[in-house]
Amino acid sequence: MTYQDERVPERLRAAGLRPVWAALHERLSSGHQVSRVRVTGLDPAQQAAVADLLGLDRYPGAAITIDVARLEGVAGCDVRTVAEAMIGPLDDRRRRRAERHHEREALLGWFATHPAVVAEPALLALSAVRAGRDLLERALAVLEALPASGRPLPAVAADVTGDPHALDEGTRLSSLVLKALSLLYDVRPPEGAEARRALWERAGVACDALSTTVLVAGLRPDGDSALARVLRIWDGQASVITLAQLTHSLRLGERDVWVVENPTVLALAQQRFGAACPPMVCTSGWPNSAAIRLLRSLPGTRLHYHGDFDGEGLRIAAYTMAKTGAEPWRMSTTDYLEALGPAATLTPGRVTDAPWDPGLAPALRSHDRAIPEELVAQRLLDDLSS
Repeated sequence: MTYQDERVPERLRAAGLRPVWAALHERLSSGHQVSRVRVTGLDPAQQAAVADLLGLDRYPGAAITIDVARLEGVAGCDVRTVAEAMIGPLDDRRRRRAERHHEREALLGWFATHPAVVAEPALLALSAVRAGRDLLERALAVLEALPASGRPLPAVAADVTGDPHALDEGTRLSSLVLKALSLLYDVRPPEGAEARRALWERAGVACDALSTTVLVAGLRPDGDSALARVLRIWDGQASVITLAQLTHSLRLGERDVWVVENPTVLALAQQRFGAACPPMVCTSGWPNSAAIRLLRSLPGTRLHYHGDFDGEGLRIAAYTMAKTGAEPWRMSTTDYLEALGPAATLTPGRVTDAPWDPGLAPALRSHDRAIPEELVAQRLLDDLSS
């Protein structure tokens, strides 16, 4: 028996009084000041015990509200001591809530400033998922390693985490990464094995290296690789490169490469420039693993990216810039506002922040109009003419 137990008179340990101490223990564990305690569900024997303790002239009924100061007076000792002796150590839920809140705020602050989230603000929504820092760190590490250039999922998991089974179906890490991918691509979280496989493939995991392609024009690389020779033979014309063909870096004579989101812009460039088309790469929407690998394999070049002015376009731009180091090209708030006009009738959808220009996303939300890249194609081509 503890020292505190020894201070509790035997009469206070009566079985009929246990509901009183249980109710008091619950209230005191809140962490707030307690002046009254409500006791309910008393049977006749317990009512008799309470009446005896408080000196009542009649049974209190099944429920009674007891003044804590009065209870302490009749008990003849600290009622906190009694509650702990009879029920167990007191909690402090108020303090624990404050600690959990502080920990959550610290976690959210860390998450919001993580380089992967700063680069792709669509990931901020992932903070709503209840997950610890370790799990979030591993998920962000996986996302930074994507697209996976056709590598199998166990290989990606092993590369990033050291455990080939870390991204197996049903693991918390796998579920969190798939949730993040659905946020990036603005699609519903996958339900069922087939939908999960499709989302992994979209991120370049175990994709077909022959059917995964990227559209280019104006690439005339140096070197004797088969791909370099073929592209020179095409002499600036539009070409399709497969992921399987991207086995070596491509060194270009030109310093600047112009990256667009929509094939129409590249087609218009071909019409305007013909064989003199400057180096261009088209992501065809979300860049697949072939597009990312190509853009990463152009040493000594500056990548300039332009895409749609809408919610998905901003996410694609942020993703492409984060994965390749591309710079924004006519993707500022000023460029968007200048492009607004009668032709701008589409709505932008869900708009997330643009890391390269903090004013761009608010402008899209305010005007609620999207500008497809095709509508500003002539302005882009004028840049290539200068």
